[in-house]
Amino acid sequence: MVAAEQHPKPESAPPKASFTAADFRWAAGASAANTSRRLSRVLSLDDFEVEARRVLPRCIFGFVSGGVEDNRSRDANRDAFDDWSFVPRVLVDTTKRGQAVDLFGQRWSTPFGIAPMGSTALGAFECERVLAGGAYEAGIPCLLSGASLMAMEKVIAANPDAWFQAYIPGDRATVAPLIDRVRRAGYKTLVVTVDVAVNGNRENNVRSGFSIPLRPTPRLAWDGITHPHWLIHTLARTLWRNGMPRFENITGGERGPPLISPTAQRSFGRRDSLSWDDITWIRDQWSGNLVLKGILAPEDALKAQSIGADGIIVSNHGGRQLDGSLAPMRALPDIVSAVGASTTVMLDSGIRRGTDVLKALALGASFVFLGRPFFFAASVGDEAGVRHAITLLAEEIDRDLALIGCTSFAQLNPSFLIRSPVRR
Repeated sequence: MVAAEQHPKPESAPPKASFTAADFRWAAGASAANTSRRLSRVLSLDDFEVEARRVLPRCIFGFVSGGVEDNRSRDANRDAFDDWSFVPRVLVDTTKRGQAVDLFGQRWSTPFGIAPMGSTALGAFECERVLAGGAYEAGIPCLLSGASLMAMEKVIAANPDAWFQAYIPGDRATVAPLIDRVRRAGYKTLVVTVDVAVNGNRENNVRSGFSIPLRPTPRLAWDGITHPHWLIHTLARTLWRNGMPRFENITGGERGPPLISPTAQRSFGRRDSLSWDDITWIRDQWSGNLVLKGILAPEDALKAQSIGADGIIVSNHGGRQLDGSLAPMRALPDIVSAVGASTTVMLDSGIRRGTDVLKALALGASFVFLGRPFFFAASVGDEAGVRHAITLLAEEIDRDLALIGCTSFAQLNPSFLIRSPVRR
């Protein structure tokens, strides 16, 4: 474990006279009571989205929930799970069923983890730490996003098993120090996202009033006033304790720009020149587990395999990059067939139920990741919300394993599924 890096307090930190410790103690008590009531209404992962809509300002909720353009890929990610129906086996003794799985030489308690998400600190106070800590407590992987607002050193202090996901520009002079920093921090798995040559057309952000850099506007101020839980519990506490949020993990050295800086988006560098040659170079620089995230074509999966990637994540970025791109669940069977068992194939985008997890595993995925539900869980209930989300999904998986007649994931295969009739 690496000690948290000490950063100087930003010059933009607000005067402390605005709030007092007593204010926060009062708010914390009220917040705990409200959180308990909210979580009592959450019976499934989708319920977190309903509760989060009440808690979060419209612009932040829209930033997380939306896809790009017409949201076709975002919606197709969910619809793709309906392509398949189960063929259960009955009269099977499933009393000894279990969920533990091995991945990259480590045993995890269940076959799902928390996907990387940028700017999560906008949804909950120190959200990156909350997600990482909840994952560590539950024994599941958590991927820290390169677009996060908490330094990677602080996150791995909360979760020594965390993975780091990077947005890599086509500039090796910039990438080399970043890889070295990830190594020094103690991360063992590096995830390179490969489907972000340019930013997707997120019209939803414009409609909801969200932007990076985040621009203070009367609309944003009204959003804060009308969502007092978020205003006090998240925004005020963040500014009071940590100052203006910054992109902390863009480079291998100095801190990134503040969220409100005009250079915030440009600081990530140009990624449209990134190529397979660069990924091969990264493989040579990085001795830990290397995972490529954003693969949809079997040809790309084979290229990843040929350069020595340890794993791939079949993903269309949650429908947030190219609208109309193939749903990962529909791409999965051909990719598994192409690479065989020598490369670990994982999947994200659209998973909301235990049945979704089992369908993906039956079609050959070794592991799955979820993003939005955990962001919403943290925004609704902080640590308690994340624990509740993990428990809900794990309990569904346990129940569904029994109902389809399996005691372990090793028994799952395509024979447990059948193509669903075409819906009219």
